[in-house]
Amino acid sequence: MSNAHPWLEEIPWTTKPLPRKQLEVRIQRVLTFTNLGMLGTLGLNGPIVSPLEFYADGLSVYIFPQPGSPKLKAMQRDPRVSFAVANPMAGWVSANGAQLFGKAALLDPGTEEWDYGMTIFRWQSSAAEINTGFDAPPRGILMRLDPDRIVYTEHFLRKDGYGPRQIWRKDEKNEQASDGLTEAEKT
Repeated sequence: MSNAHPWLEEIPWTTKPLPRKQLEVRIQRVLTFTNLGMLGTLGLNGPIVSPLEFYADGLSVYIFPQPGSPKLKAMQRDPRVSFAVANPMAGWVSANGAQLFGKAALLDPGTEEWDYGMTIFRWQSSAAEINTGFDAPPRGILMRLDPDRIVYTEHFLRKDGYGPRQIWRKDEKNEQASDGLTEAEKT
């Protein structure tokens, strides 16, 4: 038995959903804890998972893929992607992260969407690190992911009676929580 966190031992896990607004705030928050995420694409020979820099605008994320990279070519062939971000874990009580699923929108330089996205993507940090200058952002395709589905994990929610795995869907107004097995059957 855990003396510090006895609520972690409750099995089966509750599947009580968070209200949508609360869930969206928690997802946005987890997207601000770090700017390193893992992008999953579908390559010619199977999945490609790449660690990369990202910046969020609400529930959307912007990524500047390396020109000519396997992940960019994969997204050009098949825009279906997954993106995961997690915070450092010091045990179950601190497990916290989000998986975003949807289609990559590849934004061309000079378009209104690209210009806006480059106000979100902090290219100046990379420019300082690799000494490319601050006169203008790099020219290249910018990827935006507006997720269709997000799986949010936070085991501390169990302390307040909510499910540790919350499912957000763009087109649904009723959130779901999962015991982890039910969602796996739909994937």
